[in-house]
Amino acid sequence: MIEAMMAGNVRALARLISFVEDRQDGWKDAMKSIYGTTGHACVFGITGSPGAGKSTLTNEIAKRLLRREHTIGIIAVDPSSPYSGGALLGDRLRMRDICTDRNIFIRSMATRGVLGGLCQAARDVARILDAAGKDVILIETVGVGQDEIEVVSASDYVMLVTCPGQGDGIQAIKAGVMEIADLFVVNKADKDGADELASEISAMLDLSTEMEVKKQSVIKTSAVTKEGLDDLVKNLEGFLNEKKSGSKRVRDQVRQEILSIMEREIVGILRERIMSNGRLEGALDLVMADRSDPYTEVDEMLSGYSLMEHLKKTEEGDKP
Repeated sequence: MIEAMMAGNVRALARLISFVEDRQDGWKDAMKSIYGTTGHACVFGITGSPGAGKSTLTNEIAKRLLRREHTIGIIAVDPSSPYSGGALLGDRLRMRDICTDRNIFIRSMATRGVLGGLCQAARDVARILDAAGKDVILIETVGVGQDEIEVVSASDYVMLVTCPGQGDGIQAIKAGVMEIADLFVVNKADKDGADELASEISAMLDLSTEMEVKKQSVIKTSAVTKEGLDDLVKNLEGFLNEKKSGSKRVRDQVRQEILSIMEREIVGILRERIMSNGRLEGALDLVMADRSDPYTEVDEMLSGYSLMEHLKKTEEGDKP
């Protein structure tokens, strides 16, 4: 699959993404094999609250980048159901006019219940698209609100999309997602309140002592009137040139990626161990009978064995 993907086979690219996303046996070996070929694409994270117009804006950005002869990968992340685990992967419905272009590859995927709007699999898919030769990768996040900051660890640059009518001026100065953006976009600029919102964000940037104000811009856009779209793409190409001239956030990204993979592996080992030995059901019985509490039971379960010893045994092939 990797050899065929490198040769430009789109089917192989799709199969490899599914192989890694589903965590099939050998997925880690696949990621190890392609890792050395990655790091050339510029990854843009596009985040913002639901309804801000991220999908439509992503579609318009992609069309203009295609005209400039860029090859593009789009990762459109949608929320997962807390009950079935499934998701309505509907973002590509808003990208019908670009999805058949041979220079673009769109992958819809679910958050898989991960808070922060981005799962580790999305990072892996971005690397695969990078290895496949895409020079621009757009990650459109699910849009979970002011705490959606995971995208910063998977992207070179972050674009925050807002729109009028989603709260008062206080929303524009709240910490969290507002602090991670390299570019602010006030979308649906044809609606009332867009100028006021842009002014509030600009004022926030002027007052900030912690953000890199010189590198941040506030742009008003509208998918209806096409206002500001060319200016937005011009700013994105400026980031592209900056990425080519030198790496940005690379060390922080790798640190976060290592920690993310490690946390997922450790949690997986603990979950498998505790659920397989019946200890979890016993803890549930005690808590439900008011004979214990969740905090005590977690302490008991974790103190029952050495995590490092268990990790070592697992690596050596012993069953949990």
